Amino acid sequence: MAVGRFYLSCLALGTLGSLCILLTIYWMQHWHSGFAWDSSSRMFNWHPVLMVAGMVVVYGAASLVYRLPQAWVGPKLPWKMLHAVLHLMAFVLVVLGLVAVFKFHNHQHISNLYSLHSWLGILTVFLFACQWALGCAIFLLPWASMWLRSLLKPLHVFSGTAIFSLAMACVISGINEKLFFSLKNTTKPYSSLPAEAVLANSTGLLVVVFVLLVLYILASSWKRPEPGVLTDRQLLPRPFPVAYMPVAEDAC
Repeated sequence: MAVGRFYLSCLALGTLGSLCILLTIYWMQHWHSGFAWDSSSRMFNWHPVLMVAGMVVVYGAASLVYRLPQAWVGPKLPWKMLHAVLHLMAFVLVVLGLVAVFKFHNHQHISNLYSLHSWLGILTVFLFACQWALGCAIFLLPWASMWLRSLLKPLHVFSGTAIFSLAMACVISGINEKLFFSLKNTTKPYSSLPAEAVLANSTGLLVVVFVLLVLYILASSWKRPEPGVLTDRQLLPRPFPVAYMPVAEDAC
């Protein structure tokens, strides 16, 4: 029963994440002339799509790798590598999103990094880069001692959750900022709630729901047990009959 609820949550997350990306693509395609990589406004349109895909959806998926029941047994290294690779994919998408907005701003002679959204975004990306580099250095490479890994693990978990929450704030503020810039004319002002605003606001709400559901799963007891400790909830039912053998690397 518990396994069923877990996978049902994963299915909901997959659906929500796909909707967030698809609705952002539709928003840029339908109301803002689609996509290009030519420093025009159509290049800017890649920015929201790549940020939602990378900083929210792929980042959220990477955060849940250790919650999969298959990750609770056996060697932890393959799951560490998957965790790191998914986060690297998210970071690449985010960097491409930043390139898109900076090239557009520079080509149009628009100032960079003047809004609260941009400040928050750069801070989030910087923390993300530091988190990934430190995580690889301490938890993926074999040089760090078990004592150091155990000491830094709570900070690593907290930082990942904080960065994910900051990413949500960046997306919400970015959607609002884009609508303020786009809906300035007198025929369809933002205050009249035109169709574009309805879709963009709905996308923002879906992003919030997605992030909250990820955080709920991360806060649950569904996780790889500590060495020598296996709760009844984690034992029954098992997705496959594999005996749990605690290994030293579980502490990291």
